[in-house]
Formats: sequence, structure tokens, C-alpha cells
Amino acid sequence: MSKSHLRGTPTIIALLLLLPGLEPPRARAQGRAAQTQTPATPTQPPATPGGRGRGGLAGPGPAVGGEVDETPVVTHHSVTVNGKTLNYTATAAQMPLKDAAGETEAHIFYMAYTLDGVTDPARRPLTFCFNGGPGSASMWVHMGGMGPRSPRLLPDGGMPPPPYQMKDNQDTWLDQTDLVFIDPVGTGYSRAKTVEVARRMNGVQGDIQSVGEFIRLYVVRNNRELTPLFIAGESYGTFRAAGLAGYLIDRGIAFNGVVLIGTTLNLETIWSRSDDLVYQLELPTYAADAWYHKKIAADLQRKDLKSFLKEVEGFALGEYATALNKGDDLPAAERKAVIDKLVRYTGLDSHYVDESNLRWDVSHFTRQLLRDKHQTIGRYDGRLVAPSGLNVGETSEFDPSSSLITPPFTAILTNYLRSELGYKTDMYYYPNGGVQPWDYGVQNGFGDTTALLRNALTKNPYMKVMIAAGYYDLATPYYAVEHTFNHMGLHPEMRKRITWDFYEAGHMLYIDGSSHAKLKHDFSEFVAGSLPRPDTQ
Repeated sequence: MSKSHLRGTPTIIALLLLLPGLEPPRARAQGRAAQTQTPATPTQPPATPGGRGRGGLAGPGPAVGGEVDETPVVTHHSVTVNGKTLNYTATAAQMPLKDAAGETEAHIFYMAYTLDGVTDPARRPLTFCFNGGPGSASMWVHMGGMGPRSPRLLPDGGMPPPPYQMKDNQDTWLDQTDLVFIDPVGTGYSRAKTVEVARRMNGVQGDIQSVGEFIRLYVVRNNRELTPLFIAGESYGTFRAAGLAGYLIDRGIAFNGVVLIGTTLNLETIWSRSDDLVYQLELPTYAADAWYHKKIAADLQRKDLKSFLKEVEGFALGEYATALNKGDDLPAAERKAVIDKLVRYTGLDSHYVDESNLRWDVSHFTRQLLRDKHQTIGRYDGRLVAPSGLNVGETSEFDPSSSLITPPFTAILTNYLRSELGYKTDMYYYPNGGVQPWDYGVQNGFGDTTALLRNALTKNPYMKVMIAAGYYDLATPYYAVEHTFNHMGLHPEMRKRITWDFYEAGHMLYIDGSSHAKLKHDFSEFVAGSLPRPDTQ
């Protein structure tokens, strides 16, 4: 990508905070008064393993430099999906990104799958897929979600005993669309040439520009200009997808559809503790996790999940919101009534709720819900649990929904690349790349890409959006996503182009067997509804 091209790009509203797995800067806890003080450097996140939606530093040093072989490795395969054989071509390669002088300044590693025997590419969709972080490679959506091969997991997505095994993915999207899995610069095998280039690309604006340039190059080099185009992002990847849709529409690339999995476009709705909205939006997911673990009141436990959550949602933005807004002026009788309902809905002890001043965050809840069993629940997926160490910690020490799935995914992918795709390199594959510190572009504020998505919806009257949300996901709570889209100021005609799909699963909803099948079904319907009818062409 040329330097002049970068300088000419309008500034994109950026993130101050990373997505799942990271704590907000301490300045955020000081409330809005902190915004009037001298800006401070945002607190850097701790290193975290794995990562479909989180950042953190992993591996032997920053992902910069090294010799890169640009020769594509092309292999041919077949997979049997529901009794039907799909013959396809797999390409593993490095896409060079060049500066204004024509010098390569970075490479983006990708894995592409194209169905064999397609005679008319104008009728064959192409979907670009990626994970989040910032700093996560596409390993998770690739091997767990949409690709033709995947690891064997337990039915709820947990870790099976090693050694791990691979299987044909019966819910691959390949029968519906060609697939390109992108590892942004600094993740997977993707590398910037220098630290200076890495600094520019390791940030919200540089990330959207570099991935956008990759998409443009792939489309042009593979003669897919007349192909129906889709993007599918997860977690921070939803932020990126929204940005790309708005960024590329102004550069002549229009998408038929955008798929958002584990969505958050306005970080204030999931991170801000300076007002009470975030507590209200998290409450339904707390209740869902409590319902799953049978911790709520017996009469509520007999309800189905959806009707139970509708009741909690009404309380969250009604009685609970009123109580939180009154603060210390809340009368004792009203406080007790609210505490009693919070206990019924969340399963937490009344003394704990009272001492927490009716408010607690995710790390406290994941540790507190099953404290009586000496267990911690997952942040990404509240269904997954693991034994706690000493039962005295105030917050969760780790995330079982991360630790239980990272080993099988990592082992399967690295073996798959070498043994099946024939891509052999001594480079380190970063499941979470060396992309820190990330340039958020703003301080003492929250990133919000709703304007970019609205830009794409406005300028492309044919683009549709699919939102896939897991009820047990505490990283990007489903009710916060609903709140965001209800406050985007969309024209009624635009709202008709948005599809909502909910799953009894967590952040990586595709690791759950039944939700994986549902996601494939929902995506197939979404694609069919997003393609132009023959009489409109």
C-alpha cells in the first residue's frame, strides 16, 4: 500500500481499548472526570494466550521482518459434506503490500479455498474471513467455523483428550461460497518488513487500510471483480468488517453482505464504567449463564431461556436502570426489592449483590457464580467451567473457555498447514500476533464504528448485514449489540436489511455442535437473500 494512499485516507474513529480478554485502562474507572485531565498513555493489556477476539503478545518476540517466500502453494482436495463431495483448490500464500516506490513493506498470509468446476464466477460468492484481537490470526473461524476441515471437539466445544484429531467440517461454508481466510499483519505468518511499518499497520486505521488493500489485490489478481462479495468477521473482526465496508465502498468495492459474529461496534456499551448503562446491558447475559448452570430461582428455571431473558431485559432497562440512576438516593425499600430480583435473576448471594452496590463486572461474575462449587465459568462462553485454585480470589484467574480450546486448535492448524496444504516454513505462526502496542488513535474515549457501517449501508442500497450473537457470551453481550443497532439512526429501509440470529452458545458460537449447524443454515439463508435476483441483473 502506498504511503500517499495512507496519508490521503480520512481518519477513522479508533479504539482506546482492546476487545475480549483485556481489562480497560485504569483511567476509565475514574469516571468521566478523567476525560478533563491531562491525557495519559492507555494502559497496555497483559499477554493472553489463544485468541479469536483478543489481543496480547504471544510467541518469540514481535512479528516483524524475516524472509518471506511469495510463491503460492496450490493443492487440490475433496471433502464430503452431508453425503455430497466437494472438489476444491486450496491456496496458501503471502500477498505483498507495496509502498509508493513499489517496495514491499509487508506481507499478509492467507488461505483460500475455491470450488472446482465453477464456470461463471459472477454467480459464485467470495467471502473474506478473519478473527479479532487486535492480534488474532484467522485460525479460529478457519478451523472452527467455515473451513473444510476442523478439529474434533466435545459437543459443547470443550477440549477432548490429546492427541487431537481432525475431521471433515460438515458445516463448512464452501458449498455456498469461496473462502479467503486473512491473517492481518503481525498475526499468523503475516509480517511487516520493519518496526516502523508495523507501528503504522498495528492500529485501527492502518489495520483497515492494509486489510482493505489485501482485499483489493486479491479481487483484482484473481479476476473476481464481478463476483458477489461478502465479509465475515468475529469480535474485533466485526469492528474491522464494519470499517472495511465503509472504507472500501468509497474505493469502488461494494459488498453484498457483512456477517458479524460476536459483535461490538461501540465499545462504550461493553467497557464504560463511568455510567451505569454497561451494567444494564450485561445483566441479561449474566442471567443466561445463571440459567444454564441452574442457579436462578426455581420458578424461573422452569421457563425457556428466551422468555426468561425477555423478562430480564425489561427489568434491566426499567426497574434496574431507575435504581442505578438514583445512586445513593435510592430508598432502602426500593434497594431491597431490586436486590431480591437481582438474586432471582443471577443466582448471586444477596449480601454479595448489596456489598457490590448492585454493580459488578464480568471478571467478578465469572468467579462468583459457581464459587460454592470451587469453579470458574468462561468469559467467552459461560457454559464452560474449570476448577478454581484457592477459593479466595475476588476475580477469575483465567478463562476456561479459552484454555480448553487453544491446544486442539493450535495443534491441528500447524499440522494441517504442513501435512495437508503442503505449506512448509520455519516461521512462527502467531495465533495471537506481536501487534502491541496497538494504536487506538484516541485517548480518554471509546471507539465507535457505527458511522462507518452506516456509511456503507447508505451508499450501498443492496448490502445486507447478518448479526450472530451467543446468549452465553460475556465478551460481547448480545443485549449491548441490540442497543448499539437501536441507536445507529438507521433509516427504516436500512433496518430491513439487517438479520438477527441468536444462539444458545458463547462468543465462538461455532464450537458448539448444534449452534455450528445453525450458523451454517443461517448463513446459507443470508447468502441466498443477499444475492441479486436474475431479473435485476
